Amino acid sequence: MEIQHLSQKELAGRWRISHYTLEKWRMKGLGPCYIKLGNRVVYRISEVEAYERSHTHIGTSQPLPRQGGDA
Repeated sequence: MEIQHLSQKELAGRWRISHYTLEKWRMKGLGPCYIKLGNRVVYRISEVEAYERSHTHIGTSQPLPRQGGDA
C-alpha cells in the first residue's frame, strides 16, 4: 500500500488557506505533523485526515466526541 502525501501548496489548496499560514503554523508547532525532506515539506494524507477529525465540531461550544474509547 502506497502512503500518499500532500505538498504544502496542495494542503493549502485543500483547506483554502495561504501556504504561508502553514509555514507559520510549523514555526509555532501548530497544524498537522509533517515530514521535512531537505528543503521539501510534505504531509501524510493520514496525518491531515487525523488533524481534520480532531478539529471537527458539532457546534460553537463543543467538539465532536472522540472515537475509540477516548470520550
